[in-house]
This record gives sequence, C-alpha cells and structure tokens, in this order.
Amino acid sequence: MNVTNFLKHHYRHFNAAALIDAAEGYNKHIAEGGKMMITLAGAMSTAEMGIQLAELIRQDKVQIISCTGANLEEDIFNLVAHDFYERVPNYRDLTPADEHELLKRHMNRVTDTCIPEEEAMRRIENTVLKFWEKADQAGEAYFPHEFFYQILKSGELEQYYQIDPKDSWMLAAAEKNLPIICPGWEDSTLGNIYAGHVISGDIKNVHTMKTGIQYMIYLADWYTEQAKDDSTVGFFQIGGGIAGDFPICVVPMLHQDLGRHGVPLWGYFCQISDSTTSYGSYSGAVPNEKITWGKLGQDTPKFIIESDATIVAPLIFAMVLGQ
Repeated sequence: MNVTNFLKHHYRHFNAAALIDAAEGYNKHIAEGGKMMITLAGAMSTAEMGIQLAELIRQDKVQIISCTGANLEEDIFNLVAHDFYERVPNYRDLTPADEHELLKRHMNRVTDTCIPEEEAMRRIENTVLKFWEKADQAGEAYFPHEFFYQILKSGELEQYYQIDPKDSWMLAAAEKNLPIICPGWEDSTLGNIYAGHVISGDIKNVHTMKTGIQYMIYLADWYTEQAKDDSTVGFFQIGGGIAGDFPICVVPMLHQDLGRHGVPLWGYFCQISDSTTSYGSYSGAVPNEKITWGKLGQDTPKFIIESDATIVAPLIFAMVLGQ
C-alpha cells in the first residue's frame, strides 16, 4: 500500500481528515492551473523538510517560497555539515550543565538536533563573505536568497556536500531560480554575522543586502504578474510567524494601498499549526479571520490542521507528489 492509499484508508476524522482534505485541495488548485506559495517557519530545514520540498520544486508543485532566514541558511548548513550534526533524543533530560557542555563544544541545539558551529556556520561564513564583499565593492545589492543562489551555482561549496544534493531544497530552488521571500532575514545566524562585518568595516554599505521592504515590493510585482494569466496563488503555511504573516499581506496591500482591485485574493489556504487562537495569536488565527483583513474570500478553500508540522507536512507532500 502506498502512502496516499494508506492515508485515505486510515485518516478519516478530525485532524487526520483535515490533512486529507488539505492535500486534495492542494492538488485540485494546481490541477486547475493555480500557483502555490509554501511558507516555512520554525526549523523546518533542520527537520530536513528539504527531502520532499526539493522534489515539489522540481515537479513544479510550488512556484514561490517564503521562509525565515534560519530556514534559508539551515538547509545549506545541513548540506555541508550533515555528518557533524548530533542528535540528542534525551534533550528533555539535559541539565543546565549539560547545555553548557554543548556550548563549549560549539554545538548549537535545536530541540533534539545540534548544529556544529565550525563545520556549518563558520564554513559558510568563509564563503559567503567573499560574495558579500565582491558585491559591496562593486556597488551592487542582492537579496539574501540571491547571494545563496550565486554561491550554490558557483560550485564553491560542492567539496563540502555531505548529503545527496537532490535532498537540498535550496539547491533545487537555485536550479529553478525559484522566487524566494525571506522577511526579517537579519534575525538569523548569517544576519548577525553580516551585521558584524558591517560594524567591523569589512562591508561598507549596509544596503548591499536588500531589505524586507524590498522583498515586499518584489513579492507585489511577482503576485501582480501571476494575475495577468487569470491564475490564482495558493498559500500553504507551515507554522506561523513572519514567514507566513509577511507574505499573506501582499494582497490587502495591493488592494487597499495601491488600488489594484483586479488582483485576485489568495486562491487556497492551508495552515499547519499548534498555535492557540484564544491567545490573540496571528499565527493561530483561524482562516475566517483573514477574510476581515482582505486576504481570503468567503469562498476560498480553507484548511487548518492543528498538529505537528514535522509529522503532517511530509504526509501532505507525499500525497501531492503522488506517492
């Protein structure tokens, strides 16, 4: 029995049924000529979501990605330092002294997985700094993902690859020149490193790295272009936070601030979240709340799965990929 048949037989009620509905809605949206945005919050790259996300990109099942700076860089960290990662399955039992020992070994913990600073962060820094400085000296400016595309296409990191390249979603995205939105990139390890190099004077112009406002302009142009062929864009949100909250606002901005009323609302919406609505959480807001903000319409297909994205997203992706 393949994954899809297993799920359809066993996943019949509650969050399980919502998973099936969301996957079938995703397939229907794509089959009818729609485009899809996937947003990545949390540590989805460290959770190795790239194994399936890369294949979605190759099969044109996703046309644009919005992600945090952490997800942008952590896919590359995993690509070049996977063999040095350490899993800590008993992380709940760690004492402050245990955590300090990890710090002394330069092992940065993300739940049950430790990212090795020297083999991941510093190895990437040595390469990325050359590209930052080159652009800075030439008076050029690029988005964070564009710098990564330059680096990946240059081949400079290939000597360090420690996973099958087909499992890196950033490599797949670079090969397709896939549009990426990375709001709040400065809230990332490389963002901190970039700030440090600006402070030290290695990079003269802070605007060598394009900003979040420029990302919104970039997204507005992209979204408006998609509307020209009467196709709608779906919104598949993994987790919450800025990765989802930032890009979904492009539609009300186009309508309310620019007066482009011919631009369609998002044509599909799904969110995998464990956030609690009653806390006033944007991330946990039910889809209907987004109608009041001019993001979704009353007839937009809407799905919410209140569960762990690291469990749910791979299952939905398997159905979308026909596995």
